[in-house]
Amino acid sequence: MGKKTDSELIIDGIRLDKRLPDQTREIKMKVGNIVSANGSAEVAFGNTTALASVHGPRPLFPKHLQESQTGILRVRYNMAPFSVTDRKSPGPDRRSVEISKVTRLALEPSLFLDDYPKVTVDGFVEIIQADGSTRVTGINALSLALASAGIPMTSLVSACSVGKINGTLIVDLNGMEDNNSESDVAVAMMPDKDIVTLLQMDGMLTKEELLHLLGLAKKTCGKIYEMQKNALLEKYRGEE
Repeated sequence: MGKKTDSELIIDGIRLDKRLPDQTREIKMKVGNIVSANGSAEVAFGNTTALASVHGPRPLFPKHLQESQTGILRVRYNMAPFSVTDRKSPGPDRRSVEISKVTRLALEPSLFLDDYPKVTVDGFVEIIQADGSTRVTGINALSLALASAGIPMTSLVSACSVGKINGTLIVDLNGMEDNNSESDVAVAMMPDKDIVTLLQMDGMLTKEELLHLLGLAKKTCGKIYEMQKNALLEKYRGEE
């Protein structure tokens, strides 16, 4: 079976999964589900599910990797072999290395790593089910995991995907949309500070389209931010 054309993905302003252009899939969040980690979280956007765990702060060895004035954040993003329909080869690949790096860069501005010289905070993101927008789902999960680990943060980082299909600007691309879009953009930000920490774009957009998508992303990240805060509050209310 060939790929669906753009025109089949949106009909009369309605997407194949019955969403409006500016509507996200159902979002679920849970904090503290990995007991062996210092902090952990699970976030799902529709059928895309990310598990994140944080270990540390802990001494960094070998010592030549240490930074004398600050701690460092290390991130490993990985897609489980069973996360996609066509089984993925296990182990790191070029894409996972790239997403590990951009995830780290998206989260570092929110962390007070200067409080932890010579140590590391290790974050792991495992995609256990993939249906588009995996990197932003992982960023949301790891941000929650860092907060639940008690790592000092200036803000939570919230992330979403936006893009264009057949001239229509949309939010939260699923797998079919991701594979067939004219353009897709990954955005991460600290909503309460109005600071963008990640902006990655594939495809072509006009200046006006990009500005409109950034407005949609800001609005969506604001909603995600409130959900993240509620997920953290729910966890600690349960511990009282």
